[in-house]
Amino acid sequence: MTDTVLVTYGTTNGATAEIAEAVADVLRKDGLTAEALPARSVTDVARYDAVVVGAGLYGGRWHKDARRFVRRHRAALAERPVWLFSSGPLDASAAERDIPPVRGVRRVMIRLDVRDHVTFGGCLEEGAKGRIAGMILRSGKGGDFRDFGTIGAWAQGIAGSLKSS
Repeated sequence: MTDTVLVTYGTTNGATAEIAEAVADVLRKDGLTAEALPARSVTDVARYDAVVVGAGLYGGRWHKDARRFVRRHRAALAERPVWLFSSGPLDASAAERDIPPVRGVRRVMIRLDVRDHVTFGGCLEEGAKGRIAGMILRSGKGGDFRDFGTIGAWAQGIAGSLKSS
């Protein structure tokens, strides 16, 4: 059984970190050892049996910390089961249909033979950092579109897969 899981993420305002924490919580409740850590702080993945990598989407690209994490640990990730998630749509689209991964994430999926990818709704609320975030909020397009029920169900699927392997 694979039982030590890293859930790592790239985020600017913390919404993707909350998704990663929710995934790790579900994995722990299912009997696995799971840690949620910012991608920029992970120096080695050797002690983990499986990895979940998540990132906020910004301008059609994954957050730079997640991109750098995957590049830096590519060889080690290729040797273990990997799942990916993206967060970002600031509307209900992620709840209404499957949103395919952006081009850069598709390349990672192929290179690492990733088990699964899902795009969750994003969250952008008052106080968010960044000029573009401010513009989006001023235009009235912010909000919290994360569905923690869907996130939990996806994480349960990961736990089931790891416990059966």
